[in-house]
Amino acid sequence: MADDTLLDHVADIVSAHVSNNSVSANDLPGLIQSVYTSLATLGQAPEPLEEKLTPAVSVRASVKPDAVTCLDCGAKMKMLKRHLGTDHGMTPAEYRTRWNLPADYPMVAPEYAAKRKELAVRIGLGRKPGQKPKAKAEPAKTAKPRKKLGVAFGATDAG
Repeated sequence: MADDTLLDHVADIVSAHVSNNSVSANDLPGLIQSVYTSLATLGQAPEPLEEKLTPAVSVRASVKPDAVTCLDCGAKMKMLKRHLGTDHGMTPAEYRTRWNLPADYPMVAPEYAAKRKELAVRIGLGRKPGQKPKAKAEPAKTAKPRKKLGVAFGATDAG
């Protein structure tokens, strides 16, 4: 609404109210202000109410060695990042902000992360080019005679 039209409507509404109801002079400015605010905000979306978030599980219980639980829906999985993007439309940063989680809150189950790290180290990821893998100290093997299986070739059977 144009400002002039808005003021005209406010004046019409307030005068109609005052002519039919008893309003003290002290209450008149508050009435005018409330009518003006009501008309000025017509057609606008109401401000969203701040909803109190309750997690599906407690933050402490959400991280287990074998799975990380989504605080929004309670789904247990090894990796949360993809689930957050597809099911909730959030990034891990938005998720951490929403639930007031620390920056080091895991998005991957600890056991799964350890397995992946061990695999990466084993195949040599993270080494600089030309750097040799660190040799593990192997215990000295004692020479045991191996047990022979099968048929011996060239042996003659007497009998």
